[in-house]
Formats: sequence, structure tokens, C-alpha cells
Amino acid sequence: MTTNQVLIGVSLTLVLAVGSQILASRLRIPALIVLLPVGFAAGALIDDVNPERLLGAAFSPLVSLAVAVILYDAGLGLDLARLRGHTRRVVVRLIWIGVLITWLLGALLAAPLLGMSQRAAVMIGAILVVSGPTVVGPLLSFVRPKDRLQHILVWEGSLIDPVGGILGALVFHAVTASTKHHFGSGAASFLGSVGIGAAGGVVGAALLWGLFRVLRLGEVLGTTAQLAAVIGVAALCDVLREDTGLIAAVIMGLAIANLPGIDVPARRPFFETLVSLIIGLLFISISATVTPESLRHVGLLALGFAAVLVVAVRPLVAAVSTLGTDLTRGERGFIGWMAPRGIVAAATASTFSAGLVAKGIGGASKILPATFVVIVATVTLYGLTASPVARRLGVVRPSRSRPLLVGGDPWVVDLGVALKSAGLEVLMWAGQEQQRERIRQAGIELAPGELLAAVTGEGPELEGITAVFFLTAEDDFNALAAAILRGSVEGVVHHLGAPPESRGVVAPFIGGEALFGADLTWPTISRRYEDGAAVLTQPAGGALPPGCDLLFLVRPDGRLDPVTEAGTPLPGPGDTVVMLAPGGRGAARPPE
Repeated sequence: MTTNQVLIGVSLTLVLAVGSQILASRLRIPALIVLLPVGFAAGALIDDVNPERLLGAAFSPLVSLAVAVILYDAGLGLDLARLRGHTRRVVVRLIWIGVLITWLLGALLAAPLLGMSQRAAVMIGAILVVSGPTVVGPLLSFVRPKDRLQHILVWEGSLIDPVGGILGALVFHAVTASTKHHFGSGAASFLGSVGIGAAGGVVGAALLWGLFRVLRLGEVLGTTAQLAAVIGVAALCDVLREDTGLIAAVIMGLAIANLPGIDVPARRPFFETLVSLIIGLLFISISATVTPESLRHVGLLALGFAAVLVVAVRPLVAAVSTLGTDLTRGERGFIGWMAPRGIVAAATASTFSAGLVAKGIGGASKILPATFVVIVATVTLYGLTASPVARRLGVVRPSRSRPLLVGGDPWVVDLGVALKSAGLEVLMWAGQEQQRERIRQAGIELAPGELLAAVTGEGPELEGITAVFFLTAEDDFNALAAAILRGSVEGVVHHLGAPPESRGVVAPFIGGEALFGADLTWPTISRRYEDGAAVLTQPAGGALPPGCDLLFLVRPDGRLDPVTEAGTPLPGPGDTVVMLAPGGRGAARPPE
């Protein structure tokens, strides 16, 4: 290819990847619904976008390294100690029982339905066990199922990607080893692959452990060091034995997430941005390699295969995994109707199918187009039907706001009580035991512990939270926590403004709209509360009493609109006013 063709191909691939993700975010649909057809159309219409022409022999190893980065990032989010409570049993079953059932039934069905050999069928069965948070997350954000379902499906998606990556790599080596003439040499090759991947993961984790413990790398260098270590270790493992880098990457992520004493940067903005870009590029590139000719021979058969996975295999997995639990029939039904395939399935299909075709395994050429059809079919089907199915099963979370108030001072607890009296499901968190006891006595639900872990977005604790308000006396904490959390919840994140005389190191200088305006700071509200002021609610309609300050408006549909430095929401018919009233302590609240 000429220089101009390479420039056009690379730039167009990048523009299509990012543009598709932007369009999907505006339409509030999973990015895959846009990325896959755009990549397929671009590959069919524009030769320069085809990565096999653009990159040649470099395409397959680059895909393998990109998937290693994705799996390492997924592994970093797997703090297994935090998988607890009523979700643990179901999630664990979905991972080990669900993977086995999907793999075995997928392999048994693929051979007759797709007309491929048993070895190729075993491979595609292993590829299609994965789901992934990059697909499930956007769907759940749109559907808004109940918290328990949200937690279960998010954890399943986060855990099953690396499990599926490991399974795919192991099955690939087992299938290729089985083509050898002697069973002993095949078994030795398989065990050798596992050993190389595991050893690489241990060495990489030890390297990162030393970097973080000895050099105390900050956010920027710490993130780039992780990227370099993952790519370097994965590449070295792949040189020693093909595709063992995926095993090493997952083990590295799991080790870094779970080993004690490693000071990993709390935030991973670079990794998050990089993974998002990699996902877009991979989907555009991989779907561009699927030709209309390859789909013509497998399209209808693959649709039938996808239909069986949706209507038979996944409901069976859900039924077995939830057996003997306290999940309702509707919750079990929704779990049985949520298993879209995502980026790991596409990338592993692209990587492993080429190797199997080179080995001359019958039907291996059908793995990639069949996987492409299954991904498109499942994402489209679940994307279009998940919301009505959830409503029919009665598992949709109420549309009313669920705010999290951070702080436990008396006026903050009164604010929580007022919002609760207005019909909202209020959650609160405080660090001091005295404040936590005050929250309990007020009858308000306490958020789980480890707020910092929730704030950094490393777990499912904040699933279902629609707004977060930082109301503690520590202005710097409020500002920093709000800055870190902003973008990690469904709705707004606000904090109290710092007083003009504040000498904080962060709060006076950080951006963001001040909650309640610049005048109602923590010292001001606390002083007024000590003088007898109270947080009260009343129906909207008319001017506020003299000396009152509007804090929130609760809309008739349960939405919560706060007063901020940027402006004050206008009350309407049916709204409930939440205000700070002077001398209102002990005043009776109007009936709800």
C-alpha cells in the first residue's frame, strides 16, 4: 500500500471508531450496535480500511496485544473480596456453571448447525461464553433494573471476560495440540502453554509490585508503567508460545487488584480512555475483515445458532445458577434474558480462527463470521427487548431519584429525612460512628463501607445511585471526592462551596458548580441550624416564607433538581419544595 493509502486507512478507522461511539452515546444505545455495521460496511466499500491489507501480518499480533490490555484492565476491577452478600452465590454459579453449560452446549450445537468439525465447534463454544461489561453496562443503564439484578449482571460481565479469555486460550492450545500425532506431545504442549502464561503473569505482577512498592510511581507514570509491563510481558509470552499472553495479562490484573500492599493509583483515566479507544478500533477493524461472501455461506445458520443460545442455553444457565436462591421469578427470568456477546468474543474469534485455519481444522473459517453474526444478533435483540421484558417481569427500578448524601451532621440527616418524606429512596454515608448512629436512628439506609473504593468506580456499590451530594465539613474532601466521582454515576455530583475565607489546598481552586450556591457553605448552614433553622418540605405554589432558602425541588415523577451556583430550578405544579427555614425546628411537615 502507498503512504497515502495507509494515512487514509488509519485515520478513517480512528474516525469511524470514535464517531460511532459518540453517535451511540447520543442515541443511548450500546456502541456495538453502531460499530459492527459501520465496520462491516466500511470493509465492504473501502479497501483501505481492511486491516489485513493495511497492517498485513502485524494485524493478528496487534489484536492479541490489544485484547491483553483489555483483559488486564478487566482484571484490575476484580477485587474478589468485595463480591459478597446475596449476589455472591448467583454470580459464582453464573461464572463456573454458566461457562461450562454454555461451552458444552455451544460446542454440541455448532457442529451440526454450522457444519464444522468438532474441534472448530469446541473453539467457537469457548469463544461465545463471554459477555462483558462494555456491552452489559450500557444496556443496564438504559433498562435500570433493580439493584440486585444490576449487581449480579455487572459482576458476571466483569468476571466472565477474563475467564473467557483464559478459557479461549487454553482451548485453542488444546485443540491445536490434539492435531499432533502423539497424545503425549500434545498434552505436553498444552501444559507448557499454561505454564508459560502463568509464569509470565507472575513475573509481570512481581515487576509491577516492585515498581509500586519501591519507586512509588504516581498516577501518570504508574499507568504508563502498567501499560508497558502488560504489553511487554504479553508479547514475550506470545513469542515463546502463541496466545499465552492473554493468560499472563489476566493473571497480572488479578494479582495487582488483590495483592496487599500495592499502592496502585486509585484513578485510571488513561487506561479507561485507552480501553475505550481500543474497543472501538478493534470492532471497526475486525468487522471490516468479515466479507459479505463469508456471511453468505453462514449467515442464516449462525442466526439459528444465536437463537438457540438465546432461547434455550441462557435460560438454562439462569435456571441452574439461581436454583435454591431467594431471587424472584421475574429476576430469574431477566437474568435468563441478558447475555449479549462483546469485544472479547470478537477479538478472540479473530485471533484464534486464523490459527485454526492455518492448522487446517475443518470449519475454522466459519468461526469469525459466525461469531460476528451472534454478536450482532444478541446485542440487537437484547438492546431492543431488554427494557420491555424488564417491565413485563416487574424488575425495573422505580424512576424516582435515589440520591446519596455524604455527611452525618444533624442538618445533613434532617435533609435526608426531608428528601425521604418527599418520596425519595435516600442513601447516606458518614465516616464517624456517632454520625452513622445518627443516620440509623433517623431510619435512613446507610451506604456500604469503603466509600473511596466506590468513589473510584472499582465496584458495583454505586449502581443505582442517581445523584451524589458531598455535605461534610471538610471542603477539600468534598471537592476532591466530587471531582473523582463525577462521571461515574448516572446523574449529577455536587459538593458544598468553600467559604470565601477558606484556606483549603483544593476546594477554593477546583471547578464544579457549588451546591446551594456560593453563600450557603457548610459553616453558614451549620450556624443557622444551631440558631434554630430546620430543613422542611412543602408543596410548591407561591413564594417561600421570608428568610427561607430553596435547596431542592422534588418533581412529581420523583426527579430531584438541586439549587446550584449555576441557577435555581423553577417550581411547577405538583412539585415539592425542600428548603432551609429559619426558626423551623419542630415545625410540623406538611403531609406527603
